Amino acid sequence: MRALAEIQVIPIGVGVSVRREVIRAHDVIRQTGLTTELHAYGTNVEGDLDAILDAVKAVHESLHAEGTTRLTTALKIGTRTDKPVSLAAKLFDPPSS
Repeated sequence: MRALAEIQVIPIGVGVSVRREVIRAHDVIRQTGLTTELHAYGTNVEGDLDAILDAVKAVHESLHAEGTTRLTTALKIGTRTDKPVSLAAKLFDPPSS
């Protein structure tokens, strides 16, 4: 099943800056081959639902193995049965004023 998702990984207890862990989390997701779009508070992902869930698991496993003690992940998943889903289809041009 194809899906769209927003993945927000939140490292806890690593200090004020979490930049290194966030970049690493995005890299792990990107390495899965899923279509990704990084934004200010997470990563949008397009692909097979099982692959998306596996990517979240891989992020947790990788960051924990690299020394991050605590992670919280917010995950939003959208699926449809009436038409194909894609990140590109979610973009639109706002009406001009």
